[in-house]
Amino acid sequence: MSSSNGVYALIQYGDDPFRHRFVDHESRPAFTIEEVDRTPNVILRLTRELEWSQQHPSIMGPDNSYFYMGPENAPGYVVYGNGRINIGMPFFLRKGKRPEGLCQNGRDYKWKIGSHRMECMDGRNLLAVWEVSTPDKEYYAKLIIQPRAMPLITEIVTALIVNRIALALGW
Repeated sequence: MSSSNGVYALIQYGDDPFRHRFVDHESRPAFTIEEVDRTPNVILRLTRELEWSQQHPSIMGPDNSYFYMGPENAPGYVVYGNGRINIGMPFFLRKGKRPEGLCQNGRDYKWKIGSHRMECMDGRNLLAVWEVSTPDKEYYAKLIIQPRAMPLITEIVTALIVNRIALALGW
């Protein structure tokens, strides 16, 4: 959804941080997170859906992120697409500047964490807001994305999911 002020909204269906989906205002699937294996440890895949991403030509980066959980759902690592770089999940949870080369265009972004609302910032600029909906809504949460965040959307959603998993598991 793009409103008059240019922001995009994705609606999250499902409250399980290991399994849910985001759709746009036209009910097009945008992202899906699902378990793809659990032997010996859980592996999750975040898929950026093709039909949705084709609507946004500024999106860069891989279509998928893989979350390799540690034993007994301890923090593991994330891999973007078919990449060879494993990024430890604690990296997404810590404060401070990210090492160069791990963020597209050299941008540094951080999620300000809360149980019902999270904000993704790029320096002083707001990139995205994730917020749990009120009980009268049919969906669990909404993700509002600023236009300047669209090129990094897979990274932003990946970091959001790691932080939600950390909250759920008490890391």
